[in-house]
Amino acid sequence: MPFAIKRVYDPPAPNDGRRILVDRLWPRGVTKARAEVDEWLKEIAPSTELRRWFHADPSRWAEFRSRYRHELGDHAKAVARVRALGRKGRVTLLYGARDPERNHAVVLMEHLRRR
Repeated sequence: MPFAIKRVYDPPAPNDGRRILVDRLWPRGVTKARAEVDEWLKEIAPSTELRRWFHADPSRWAEFRSRYRHELGDHAKAVARVRALGRKGRVTLLYGARDPERNHAVVLMEHLRRR
């Protein structure tokens, strides 16, 4: 499936395809014009409680991944929407976290590719 992840702070590229922000909160310091977001799917992001829990202690990464995958089961409609868009072409999942390897977009992309 043609999914990619990218920080919303990075400049858009022609090969990004459909750009979907997958954060619950709008990223600080980024205007909507600069972000060039095609769609904002807040509901596919981790719950506020889970996001805060993980942010307080990044060493909880393994448990965060498990909990977030469980939450994705409650958002089947949003996940199905992203998969459907992926069948039509490239989809770039945008996130605001600083860590490019330990963030929810990584888990979401793994989830989308598995099924």
